[in-house]
Amino acid sequence: MDALNSALVNNPIATVLGDALNSFSERRAKLGLSNPGTIEHLSREVQRDVFLTNQMFTGVRADLTKIFSMNPMFQVSHAFAMGGERMNPYTFAAIYGTSKVFAQGSFDNEGSLSGRFNWRWTDKLVSKSQIQITPDNQNMAQFEHEYTGNDFSASLKMINPSTLEGGVTGIYIGSFLQSVTPKLALGMETLWQRPSLGQGPECVTSYCGRYKSNDWVATAQLQAATGTFNTSYWRRLSEKVQAGVDMSLGLVPSAGGMMGGGLQKEGVTTIGAKYDFRMSTFRAQVDSKGKLSCLLEKRVAPPIMMTFAADIDHFTQQAKLGLSVSIEGAPEELQEQQEMLAAQPSPNIPF
Repeated sequence: MDALNSALVNNPIATVLGDALNSFSERRAKLGLSNPGTIEHLSREVQRDVFLTNQMFTGVRADLTKIFSMNPMFQVSHAFAMGGERMNPYTFAAIYGTSKVFAQGSFDNEGSLSGRFNWRWTDKLVSKSQIQITPDNQNMAQFEHEYTGNDFSASLKMINPSTLEGGVTGIYIGSFLQSVTPKLALGMETLWQRPSLGQGPECVTSYCGRYKSNDWVATAQLQAATGTFNTSYWRRLSEKVQAGVDMSLGLVPSAGGMMGGGLQKEGVTTIGAKYDFRMSTFRAQVDSKGKLSCLLEKRVAPPIMMTFAADIDHFTQQAKLGLSVSIEGAPEELQEQQEMLAAQPSPNIPF
């Protein structure tokens, strides 16, 4: 065995390949490239930080959270809602997290159960899983493996994968994003899906780019097969003010036409801004379809957060309002523990 290993390693071909790989790694390190993030969060500054699309709600909501520990993180919450869309009257949730594992589970009054479990194998490799079970059999299972390199990110996601029907079904998404300069990153994402064996498989590939400057970020993503193009621009105007623009353009089928239907262009542009005050945060956005939304988060006391949301659609003449209060409770010894951990680095939880 030792002779075989020596023959495989100590030979001219292996030496040349090893020297070439080491030289390439050294030149790559001298470029000073950083990790560009993932394609899933390509425009995270706009979609997550500025826009309030993922935070919008209607009706009245109350969240009561009890924090038992900070390191490891452990907390439970009770959520009550009334008059809102797609919001259950009661939901119980629990979260546990360390530097190696993250677990979250929730259960609502209708019997729906959902859970997330993430495991960090190394500093760069994380496996994520998500399961949802509902009474109306709209069940979902999702598994993802994400590798974060020094200057690139790669991931493989599987949604409802199965081979029980005698073949492969489900949705499979592979993505890769690579920094080519200190400011520019390029990548691609491929989606393959087959709902059932009675339907043929579909494959779509998209190409994307991300340019990050000191105080602004621009992104673009193109799906050539479907004719969908998306671009975004984010800029920090001051220490407490951020602004973002997002534009989506696509081709959708239209009724009529000479051949029973054709394609027509359809697009929407959204402009938003975020203002950070000392004890509150205000977000507002407006799109080209006449929809105006705003969200105000105000911390009235250290454990109490009030949230007000409003949505007005000028074309359909519809308005929606939302009011939420969040209360966090923690024992006094936990506050002392938090002060002690303030000087220490927080655990890198694999969210």
